[in-house]
This record gives sequence, structure tokens and C-alpha cells, in this order.
Amino acid sequence: MSYTFFGEFMRVLRVKSHEVMGDTAKLLGVKIPFVSAVENGKRNVPDEWIPIIIEHYKLNEEQQKELRTAVEESKTQMKINLTAVSNPKRKLAFQFQRSFDDLDEDTAEEIIKLLNKEDDD
Repeated sequence: MSYTFFGEFMRVLRVKSHEVMGDTAKLLGVKIPFVSAVENGKRNVPDEWIPIIIEHYKLNEEQQKELRTAVEESKTQMKINLTAVSNPKRKLAFQFQRSFDDLDEDTAEEIIKLLNKEDDD
């Protein structure tokens, strides 16, 4: 069975707290299969879980950062709000969606560098 970064993070928290997945499900107000699906990467981590986990496990700043990173790295789907977006950005989003599966690793790295360069300016 493979776990996402979030799944691994949660397993460590549960072991340290002497809890099982059923305890996590009860804490989050969901059924065990849903927690399992999230930890295995079949579903995204619901945003409302983050503050509950932080409070319940009394996570310090470093652990909170690690949790947020695990949540981001475990995402299986993303949504982009195109409501108030210019036409060029809208076209970019759709082109990226169409081309995503065919991108090779080198091209992906080049796009990341280009986008990060914009942040530096």
C-alpha cells in the first residue's frame, strides 16, 4: 500500500499519539474509507482538516509547515478560477491543460524556471 506525503505524516502523528485511523476519522468527522482515500492519494486533503489537525496534535511552527507541505505535495487535482482572468491567461490555462500529459521532464523544469523568474522580478 502506498501513502502520500500527507499519509506518511499522519501515520507518524497517529503512532506518536497512540491513535488509529478510526480516531482520525472521528476527529475529522468522516468515515475511515475517506481518510484512507485521502492518505493513499485518491482524494485531496480537505482544507478544513488542516486547522483541526494542527489543534488536535498541537503542532509547532515547524510541524505546521511540514503538514502544509505534505498537503501540497499530496494533491491529485487542482482547480484554477478563471472568473476574472484576462483572455491571454485563460488561453494559457487551457493550453497548459491540453498539453500537460505530453510534457517531458525537461520542458516542465524550463516552465518552472520561467515562472520562478517572474517571481524574482
